[in-house]
Amino acid sequence: MRKFSFLFVLLPFFCISYAGKIKTLVIPSTAMHKSPSAIIVLPEAYFENDTTKFPVVYLLHGWSGGYKDWSAHTDLGQLADRYLFIIVCPDGGYAGWYLDSPLDSTSRYETYITSEVLNYIDKKYRTFDNRNGRALCGLSMGGHGAVSLLARYPDLFGMAGSMSGVMELDSYTSKYGLEELLGPIDKFPDRWKKQSCTFLAHRLQDVNIRLLIDCGTDDRFIESNRKLHDILLNLKIDHTYIERPGGHSWKYWIDALEDHLRFFQKNRRKPGELDQEKRQ
Repeated sequence: MRKFSFLFVLLPFFCISYAGKIKTLVIPSTAMHKSPSAIIVLPEAYFENDTTKFPVVYLLHGWSGGYKDWSAHTDLGQLADRYLFIIVCPDGGYAGWYLDSPLDSTSRYETYITSEVLNYIDKKYRTFDNRNGRALCGLSMGGHGAVSLLARYPDLFGMAGSMSGVMELDSYTSKYGLEELLGPIDKFPDRWKKQSCTFLAHRLQDVNIRLLIDCGTDDRFIESNRKLHDILLNLKIDHTYIERPGGHSWKYWIDALEDHLRFFQKNRRKPGELDQEKRQ
């Protein structure tokens, strides 16, 4: 395995049953005038004490997928137990890209995730309702979502992980439903540029985040991941970057997910660190 680590300072769906730990939710969206579904996975320890709070990992699906994707391919219940996270798999639309479309009022998944989903989960479940208690993680389109939402909302999320993320939207102008969301690139080049993670990277400066970028060497998006990595290095933004053999596939993402959960568990800040940050 070829691995680079840079840390400055750092098919068909089937639903796996987890005996009370997995639940399908309906989380209404006022912003989009519809009611998408989501999956929540609670660790066994959640039921052992009625006062303990848990951090949350928001696990984002890829393009053409849906909220059931992760639960259909891996045992989220086992991972929630092992790492003591609540795992939430929200819906990001077939091609919603976790952004607010200026053209389609039914596709405002940036607002949906950062406002409506977060508020619903924090009200219904025992969570740490601050950036120290929230991580974003996703594959492909979801990798773009994890990094872009972290950059836009570092006050809401303290950590993010991207697997095979699409880091430059303007490199894929005729694919993946982006033109329907943003309009033709020749007419609205700034829209495309400003939604890309490579453009948003500067917003990660001086906000004390934890970020893991992970991509296979045979992945079609590897060059844009390398470009983002270089930008982060030049900006001296703390992050970990990993390349390893593999392509744009579920095998790669299933293998990578546990590395991301370990990263979140290891790098989650303690309450004392938060207090120190507030005094600075």
